[in-house]
Amino acid sequence: MHAAVTRNLACLAVVVIGAIQFAGTTCFAQRAPSERELRIYAGLHDAAARGDVGEIERLIGQGEKPNIQDANSRTPLHVAAFLRQHGAARALLRLGASANALDAQRYDILTIASVNDDLEMLNLALEGGSNARAVTSLYNDTALIAAAHRGHVEIVRALIAAKAPLNHVNDLGRTALLEAIVLGNGGRNHTATVEALVQAGADVTLADRHGTTALQHARTRGFSQIARILEQAGAH
Repeated sequence: MHAAVTRNLACLAVVVIGAIQFAGTTCFAQRAPSERELRIYAGLHDAAARGDVGEIERLIGQGEKPNIQDANSRTPLHVAAFLRQHGAARALLRLGASANALDAQRYDILTIASVNDDLEMLNLALEGGSNARAVTSLYNDTALIAAAHRGHVEIVRALIAAKAPLNHVNDLGRTALLEAIVLGNGGRNHTATVEALVQAGADVTLADRHGTTALQHARTRGFSQIARILEQAGAH
């Protein structure tokens, strides 16, 4: 009886801990506008969501502020970035929208484009003044870390070219290189991401907060091709 109760309590503890971890991740994740928010949007937020460039130009011409925020601190430019409305984003940037504004989760349009694997939006953001070195999100990430985590290799290459910080360490104790391995799947895109970071000069010797290096993670996870790339770069 006692053993059964102990097992049940242990299982409950695992469920509770998992729920807490999931909730924390959810709270910190990017939040695109919900269906309800899209239904009630008006003015520039509505025009941005629909990609209506003419309406954006008309509203700003009549005095509406291009950096007006919704209840989640999203500007119309955030909305355009989330919904891949490139024409709307281009118009908003041309008419004074800030490329570096942060929403309530501390995301800018550069990081949104990086997560969405939206190279066209990323280039628009950079041309419009986005700072590739900016620290964003509640984890104190960068756009490069967000892209490397997901294996968005073309985004990674564009951010490297824009002088994104290669060795920034986020609040989880990981660089872009570590994220590509710890959170990656070892497939073609994550391998190419690691290769791009290494070729750009990312520090292959940096360890995470537990003292585990990129090479050790790669070996543990069976990512042999990534391990070879790191070994050839002098990792240990």
